[in-house]
Amino acid sequence: MERIALITGATSGIGEATAKLFAKNKINLILCGRRKERLKALESELSSLVRVRTLSFDVGNNKQVRTQLNNLEKEWKNIDILINNAGGAHGLEQFVDGSIEDWEKMIDFNLKGLLYVSKVIIPGMVTRKKGQIINISSIAGKQTYSNGLVYCASKSGVEAISKGMRLELVPHGIRVCNIAPGAVDTEFSTVRFKGDKEKANNVYKNFEPLIAQDIADCILYCVNVPPHVQIADMTIFPAAQSDATTIHRKI
Repeated sequence: MERIALITGATSGIGEATAKLFAKNKINLILCGRRKERLKALESELSSLVRVRTLSFDVGNNKQVRTQLNNLEKEWKNIDILINNAGGAHGLEQFVDGSIEDWEKMIDFNLKGLLYVSKVIIPGMVTRKKGQIINISSIAGKQTYSNGLVYCASKSGVEAISKGMRLELVPHGIRVCNIAPGAVDTEFSTVRFKGDKEKANNVYKNFEPLIAQDIADCILYCVNVPPHVQIADMTIFPAAQSDATTIHRKI
């Protein structure tokens, strides 16, 4: 049966890896992101495998979200899978030294963006009495660490939203999964450190981190389990990691 998945943050990292894996598994794609050139490149790469629709907007801007998603063509409106992946960390400082601009970005992308997109997509799932939502959280949503107060708070919010969605949507046949990755080598740290490649590379030094494909594999597993199965929560570490701040590094 033909399925349609909408993926936010599809232009890099976990979102891009998931898009490519879904395409190989014949899941049609609505790919969302801010970088139009990357969206076009993905569409060109994947359109030979599945139907692809791209949308360029800022998930933290409710007007843009509503305009883009509400104006989808009829053949794209019956979305079966929603991957709320867009988000990220900005800065790694003590709270007293933190940038309010960074805080606002994290709240806008990690929390508001997830809510804005879900608000548009979920009513259709409720009407059709089926659907699946995957919210990408983080180990930071389960364990707060120093210098990451606001990021951890935003991801704790994703965890709470996932639980609340599950409570409200079970009667409508909609499954909700929260996925919390540990250390994944993507653009995450480069963004957090404002493009400082040396700092970003040091995050993954002397151990083998996860890669985006590892998380994409888990997402595909969750959406392919039988209809009577709901994967509610999944925490994924590299083998060298045991909690948010404990990583065994080889010297």
